[in-house]
Amino acid sequence: MKKHLHWLLLIGCLAFRLPAKAQDPHFTQFFASPLTLNPAFTGLFSGDIRVAGNYRSQWSSIATPFVTSTVSADMGILKNVIPYNDIWGVGLMVLYDQTGGGGLKSTYMALSTSYHKGLDAEGLKSIAVGFQVALAQKRLDFTKLLFENQLTNLGFDPSMPNGEYFPSSSITYPDYNVGVLYNASIGEYGNMYWGASYYHLSQPNESFLGENYPLHSRLTLHGGGGFAPSPLTRIYLSGLYMQQSSAQEYDIGGALGFVINNQPLNANLFYIGSWYRLGDAINPYVGLEINNLHVGLSYDINVSSLKPASNYRGGFEISLIYIYQKPDSRNKVINCPKF
Repeated sequence: MKKHLHWLLLIGCLAFRLPAKAQDPHFTQFFASPLTLNPAFTGLFSGDIRVAGNYRSQWSSIATPFVTSTVSADMGILKNVIPYNDIWGVGLMVLYDQTGGGGLKSTYMALSTSYHKGLDAEGLKSIAVGFQVALAQKRLDFTKLLFENQLTNLGFDPSMPNGEYFPSSSITYPDYNVGVLYNASIGEYGNMYWGASYYHLSQPNESFLGENYPLHSRLTLHGGGGFAPSPLTRIYLSGLYMQQSSAQEYDIGGALGFVINNQPLNANLFYIGSWYRLGDAINPYVGLEINNLHVGLSYDINVSSLKPASNYRGGFEISLIYIYQKPDSRNKVINCPKF
């Protein structure tokens, strides 16, 4: 009977993963979840503390939605000890993922650190190496799963024994991730960056049955940049490639930013744009940046082979980034990646 559960979990996972062509939880607004994209982003911002949060709900149009959420906080340390043009960042990230109507729940807690070495006197150009260590836990909730032994003439009866044996309903394992990043400020408002990350270095075992089901490593290549065609407008472009086992994902897109307070050097911005996930979804995006708060909204318009069932509806996503700066702090201003 164990194979029936394997099929149930497989079908649920495929329904979520295949359209994105990756096995790990992911965000359409990958640029707004820095510590799940690349640990080398840790500490790269103008300010003292950065807090980021993301929430994604997918496939509610055809099934119980798959929910992924994360929250992270990072900061620079030893600013008076290391060279002025360097940044040493540390951070904490928690991610929660629920699939199969809550039948499978995953929680990740990770610590990140990165060191950004300035390539010029002001640190406007830098290269960074980041490392992340995580503790992952995955749990099966049998009350949310249906088995063949629970099938009766009147339908499924979840109060009946499922006839399955599992050594454990949860697994816990350590995980390790690394990344590199190049970042450069260009002119008064511009920025350019590129990076690479490699997650699941040790390929941990994810079997609930004591068998060998390794989590495949994930390679991510990403880059982007922004510039100002005029003092009151911004243009941002970014792209991403992910490969995990035989699955691949390509994302490309951009956004226009409009200064809404007529202060180019201390701009509040309204963003509108779109990204495209190849073969899967078009992702329109709107955002608002006021002072140190940046909020983004996106929606996946499904264009994959699932569109007859989804009716073009995919997933809703919201992101939030807040950067705290002490009133008396004198952090150097860096044009950091935004998209």
